Amino acid sequence: MIKRKNILKIAIDSPAAAGAGTLAKAISKHYDLFYLDTGKIYRFIGYLKIKYPKKFNIKFIKSKIKLLKIKDLSDNNLLSDEVGTEASIISKIISIRKMVHSFQINFAYNPPKKYKGSCLDGRDITYNIIPDADFKFYITANVKTRALRRYKELKGLKKKITYPEVLKSIKKRDKSDFNRKISPLKKTKDSLLINTTNLNKRSCFLKIKKIIDRKINN
Repeated sequence: MIKRKNILKIAIDSPAAAGAGTLAKAISKHYDLFYLDTGKIYRFIGYLKIKYPKKFNIKFIKSKIKLLKIKDLSDNNLLSDEVGTEASIISKIISIRKMVHSFQINFAYNPPKKYKGSCLDGRDITYNIIPDADFKFYITANVKTRALRRYKELKGLKKKITYPEVLKSIKKRDKSDFNRKISPLKKTKDSLLINTTNLNKRSCFLKIKKIIDRKINN
């Protein structure tokens, strides 16, 4: 694999709905980085499983991943709780993880030329995908805050769902993410902890921007 030299690489890990995606997008836009929400790839595969149950196998997934474009990951259908549950199950399958990992690593180290680097967020980015990232962040918030954020997001998309359902789903997702044998969610020693429970989007962004600027402007 070709690796672009002298690029800025940012790795972010977080539990579901902690605000990492929003932050990663803002950081990417500000520093002109290629952004990849890695969890959406598993959601994309989960959606395929629901949509094409009879065709769904490793060969089928491989063909779809090969043709996967970033715009495919912005489909609102990927945000449903049903897709999220499937994504959680799928992310435990070694053969699928290997496939997705190579896709992620390629984008992390070889972003399109028009970008100055890459910013990826997910569950195992800091230690599995970009272990040599220039910056590593672990974004978190308490579970009720995260559930409320996801609930508002889904209501905004006109999804019929209740807050208790979302809370239950987030707790289930956490259990799966933290306890799975392959690439579990964890905070690495070299990741900076950012708790977003009592911070708004702007405050979080400025906090991270200050950390990045301090290093790159020296």
